[in-house]
Amino acid sequence: MKYSFIIPVYNRPDEVDELLESLTHQRNRDFEVLIVEDGSQTPCEAVCQKYADRLSLRYFAKANSGPGQSRNYGAERAEGDYLIVLDSDVVVPEGYLDAVEAELANQEADAFGGPDAAHESFTDVQKAISYSMTSFFTTGGIRGGKKKLDKFYPRSFNMGIRREVYTTLGGFSKMRFGEDIDFSIRIFKGGYRCRLFPEAWVWHKRRTDFRKFFRQVYNSGIARINLFKKYPESLKLVHLLPAVFTLGTLGCVALSIVGFVLNINWLGWSPLALLSCYVALVFVDATVVYKSVKIGALSVAAAFVQLMGYGFGFLEAWWKRCVKGESEFQAFEKNFYA
Repeated sequence: MKYSFIIPVYNRPDEVDELLESLTHQRNRDFEVLIVEDGSQTPCEAVCQKYADRLSLRYFAKANSGPGQSRNYGAERAEGDYLIVLDSDVVVPEGYLDAVEAELANQEADAFGGPDAAHESFTDVQKAISYSMTSFFTTGGIRGGKKKLDKFYPRSFNMGIRREVYTTLGGFSKMRFGEDIDFSIRIFKGGYRCRLFPEAWVWHKRRTDFRKFFRQVYNSGIARINLFKKYPESLKLVHLLPAVFTLGTLGCVALSIVGFVLNINWLGWSPLALLSCYVALVFVDATVVYKSVKIGALSVAAAFVQLMGYGFGFLEAWWKRCVKGESEFQAFEKNFYA
């Protein structure tokens, strides 16, 4: 067997149903699916049973240990030459494995990853969140892709790796956040070939509202400092941009309030002018991408939630870990899926 899909799950039976349904439509059938239930209160075993005669599918239930260790659990039981890790909230187009196969035939890779996109069935908020996570004008350029500010690091929502390499590297670490970037860093440090497969994309639902999205990106900011403490060379100038944006936004708002209250003219320059330009840029670009003024407006909100959520997480983690000297688990003791 060539491919093993490994999917950790936590309280997402409906999403798993959509993902498994999409996998039944793969034109390339040389794969198995391993669902690893990570201590869910709402299990998806019944959903998996629906696909028992349509997929080579195995279901496992275990105590909660986080997505990284659940992926390792699945990898230990997988039979494929390549392990493909997916998040449970993605949907896979029917040509996904064809695209992976074509890329591997063209040039071998020890590890790879693909981009994500918004499906037409997504809500307007989900589309706005997808825009903010993939646009060059937000942190899409930091995360890597065709337009990027840093080299491409596969992420766990859509990551493939040769089984021998996975075993040699010991799989995902026990880091609370950022374990997928940690794994990608170790892939590069090991001298393995890692590539972006542009056509091996998935639809990724991510979060369904801005509150959950804020928590997700806040954790991503935390992860960046945790990674810095483990790999000092991994922190690049581009990773500071959300924190700079956050401080800059707060500074512009503060100066505007002071100027209004004290009637200060700031040499004829409005502190909010730069923010207004950024708002207009994101609004116009998102409106053109989705052909919707509403999604354009929501994308502005999503961009600020993303950049400032990441920025606040980054700054708090920097204070706790770099200034106060706390350890990763002393500073952050939330649930893995918070």
